[in-house]
Amino acid sequence: MTDKSPQSLPDLAAGIPLRQLSDGAIVAGQIAGEDAILVRDGDALYAIGAHCTHYHGPLADGVIVGDTVRCPWHHACFSLRSGEAVGAPALDPVPCWRVEQVGDVAFVRERLPQPTPRVAPGSAPASIVIVGGGAAGLAAADMIRREGYEGSVTLVSADASAPYDRPNLSKDFLAGNAPDDWIPLRAQEWYGERRIDLMLDTRVNALDVVRRSLDLGNGRTLSYGSLLLATGADPVHLPIPGATDAQVHYLRTFADSRALVAKAATAKRVAVVGASFIGLEVAASLRARGIDVHVVAPETVPLERIMGADVGRFVQGLHVEQGVAFHLGCTIARADGDSVTLSDGSTFAADIIVLGVGVRPSIALAQEAGLAIDRGVVVNEYLETSAPGVFAAGDIARWPDPHTGERIRVEHWVVAERQGQAAARNMLGPREPYAVVPFFWSQHYDTVINYVGHAEQWDAVQIDGSVAARDCEIAYKRNGRTLAVATVGRDRASLRAELALERNRA
Repeated sequence: MTDKSPQSLPDLAAGIPLRQLSDGAIVAGQIAGEDAILVRDGDALYAIGAHCTHYHGPLADGVIVGDTVRCPWHHACFSLRSGEAVGAPALDPVPCWRVEQVGDVAFVRERLPQPTPRVAPGSAPASIVIVGGGAAGLAAADMIRREGYEGSVTLVSADASAPYDRPNLSKDFLAGNAPDDWIPLRAQEWYGERRIDLMLDTRVNALDVVRRSLDLGNGRTLSYGSLLLATGADPVHLPIPGATDAQVHYLRTFADSRALVAKAATAKRVAVVGASFIGLEVAASLRARGIDVHVVAPETVPLERIMGADVGRFVQGLHVEQGVAFHLGCTIARADGDSVTLSDGSTFAADIIVLGVGVRPSIALAQEAGLAIDRGVVVNEYLETSAPGVFAAGDIARWPDPHTGERIRVEHWVVAERQGQAAARNMLGPREPYAVVPFFWSQHYDTVINYVGHAEQWDAVQIDGSVAARDCEIAYKRNGRTLAVATVGRDRASLRAELALERNRA
């Protein structure tokens, strides 16, 4: 990590000798008091802002890929030429400056204007409708306008809240470290400025792909030239005999998280059902509030199906160190007032019950419209469904992954955003195959796990470093081929693994 204080960073405007700039190196510095990085790519020199616009990650610790830099924290990608955010989860550009070479010295000069929208192709549709106000829907609407599209854009969301940062709901927001105004992805006025018609708390009852129209729950009919389905997923509901509705909570929406925060203000003991990522992140956030947490799950090792036994036991250990009690190999048999009884007959007190047992893709609208379905909405390499002009992205999309050679569906935030961006570009005419390597991160207290690739099954796990020491790289292999890599404490290694997977297609 970069450890220089602002006072010790070089003044890039005063000049940097080229001998200090090896090809592909990143030099952190300042320009008129603003943090920046200077990069050399062959004969080209670039200067852009030093901090990722997603969560302020240090780009000086990232990796240069062609004329872009990737953030070490969550793999956002920025153009070195313009500062534009060309790959989610960052959506906003970083500052960019002109660099001039005088003799053997590089000088950073004036700040350049922010990227302007491109000119949309003449073949663009007459109007675009996006169904779903989550990661994919918002990223698509943003990219549509960045690509210079001037037609009508409508974003229809069943949620009562404008698009928000869903990963934060189980992390900092639930833990009490993020205020409400951090959670919306865009300010309300942004939609008006971009001429995006945001329809909240509005459900779509039916899709007619022949007439190219949607029947809305408010009685309106909405026509489209191109359509993006980004309906996301719904939490799996699990009946708890004896539990009241006021006791049981799910965590999917902003409203869900706010309700749980309100309950957490007085709760002393919580039962979390499910040792999934969402369940364990909820456990960590509630422990940060000083609440006693019990995790109940039927598996014997948390996360074993996704990341293997070694990582699962490691994550469980992180929680045990913080005082979380695990009841594995069990389910909740019933609730009795402020206590729960497990399937093994044991009991413990619980003021509230939080269920995190997974989600199911929201495919009913697509299925009833006659689109091809296979455990999700089937799309081609351009993210287009079986109906011309209808695209799908995010949790519902099952696409042909060039890295595994299989059709896959992934329920992760960054994947949804990147698919929304790719679908947006393809709706406007260009046919660009979606070939991005999946990425997600999960945070447990002060430990972050990054994961690139996709491995539903593997026959070997190769560990470099020490999981217990929180310094490792874990490769999941099948038939000798690496399908995915998880890292702890090795952000740059995660970026390098992502690049290797990009280059190693099936």
